[in-house]
Amino acid sequence: MSRPLRIGNASGFYGDRFSAVREMLEGGPLDVLTGDYLAELTMLILGRGKMKDPDAGYATTFLRQMEESLGLAAERGTKIVTNAGGLNPRGLAAKLRGLAERLGVPIEVAYVEGDDLLARTDELGLADARYGRPLTANAYLGGWGIAECLRGGADVVVTGRVTDASLVVGPAAAHFGWERDDWDALAGATVAGHVLECGTQATGGNYAFFQEIYNVKAPGFPLAEVHSDGTCVITKHAGTGGAVTVETVTAQLLYEIGGPDYAGPDVTTRFDTIELHRDGPDRVSIAGVRGAPPPPSTKVCLNHLGGHRNEMTFVLTGLDIEAKAEFAKAQLEAGFGGSRPARVEWTLVGNPAPDPVTQGEATALLRCAVLDPDPEKVGRSFSGAAVELALAGYPGFTMTSPPGKGSPYGVYSPAFVPNEKVEHTAVLPDGTRVAVAPVASTQPAASAPPSADPAGIDVPAAGPARRVPLGRVAGARSGDKGGDANIGVWARTDAQWRWLEPYLTVERLRELLPETRAHTVTRYVLPNLRAVNFVVEGLLQEGVSASTRFDPQGKALGEWLRSRLVDVPEAVL
Repeated sequence: MSRPLRIGNASGFYGDRFSAVREMLEGGPLDVLTGDYLAELTMLILGRGKMKDPDAGYATTFLRQMEESLGLAAERGTKIVTNAGGLNPRGLAAKLRGLAERLGVPIEVAYVEGDDLLARTDELGLADARYGRPLTANAYLGGWGIAECLRGGADVVVTGRVTDASLVVGPAAAHFGWERDDWDALAGATVAGHVLECGTQATGGNYAFFQEIYNVKAPGFPLAEVHSDGTCVITKHAGTGGAVTVETVTAQLLYEIGGPDYAGPDVTTRFDTIELHRDGPDRVSIAGVRGAPPPPSTKVCLNHLGGHRNEMTFVLTGLDIEAKAEFAKAQLEAGFGGSRPARVEWTLVGNPAPDPVTQGEATALLRCAVLDPDPEKVGRSFSGAAVELALAGYPGFTMTSPPGKGSPYGVYSPAFVPNEKVEHTAVLPDGTRVAVAPVASTQPAASAPPSADPAGIDVPAAGPARRVPLGRVAGARSGDKGGDANIGVWARTDAQWRWLEPYLTVERLRELLPETRAHTVTRYVLPNLRAVNFVVEGLLQEGVSASTRFDPQGKALGEWLRSRLVDVPEAVL
């Protein structure tokens, strides 16, 4: 109990670096190794796979990783906790037992179920008036089922849809014997889990100031040294690439969040209480985190089959780019005739350089994305119509791909059910089923008011200002939460923060990112992180799979914002 629990992560998404599991096990001592394989889009992909094969529905990559690393984990005494079970944790657990027997590795496997609510769609009122019965319906479980499995002697715990942070909360709660109402400790572990969940994003991946990071080697995956009070130190194995700094951790903390009250099934974590401090090279301590009871309802991820989609991209080169784009649009729109898809979205990308010395510098791209319930309208009839313009179109006509049939897309929507309606169950290695009761103490999720917005009033600064990209003084990290996007922006110094906080208002954001003007934007201030977080509602339409935006997950919104020119006092620069 006196030493910290060392929890590492080896996967931030389904498709992350395959070798990371072995790298983390070989890189240094670990008590627990987690793997996060699930996202809203992943659940849709697994759901479509399960339609074809009822025995599928889990992340097959994890099984292949265990084939080469299960023996090493057992030898090192490292517990494995993963949500790779997806829509079929029981099936993956059975496969792991078979693998362990074949490899001669003596391990105990347990799993957590109860998140899959699909069979209870009608009972729980989860059907959608527009799309009907969902393809997947999964509640976000907490960490207590994982804790029960570990207390029951499991070496490997497989879950379905739990919150990403629960992969850390569960092992920490089991190891330290936390109670269900140890709110501050649970909140601290939740923050550690949020930092680890996206893998190398905490060690310099996707980092605004990436040129400052040691990138000769691939960035190492992060680990947390969690203490009995929920405080922790974020670090990585020695000798690995990337870096762990206050700013890389800040960037990950701002990823895909809303207001300061971060509601989860185990605890509501107050992100405005997080304190970060450098604790040595590649070490950042996290302390001061306060927690409160979770809300009385559990969030459910619903995925519906929404229809079919396709896209074609025209290459525009040389002079009169805008005229060529309008010509291509008019021709294709006329070609639709009476079979125009329900949604047609055009995006012009790029601006050719004057006097271009390469063909690339002379080129822009015109993308047409289409969606419709009828696969015929967005299939060959659409892509073929685009290709048929080849000899009758604009000068220099070419496209980036041949015609294609298109593909189905899903629509994401959240729902909420009372906690007591979710049958959270831990299935121990011996088959014993342990029901995880809902937490006794809850409080409604705070609808945190937006932070005071000074509506464009700048802090007076002595001396002249210089027009520079905002990214000279601020980092950013953006992402998706269903159809909403978040953009977290942080300042690098106290002086820059004193300028940034009153400067970067909602109105200023709309001015700098005009595509947000038609959407509700809410701003939250996190002074402890020197950061402001914006939530842009509906920018990503009906979620990643259905979005026709060029950047459907909102990953590049922060970098677009950082590229905009603003007047910054020279004293701040």
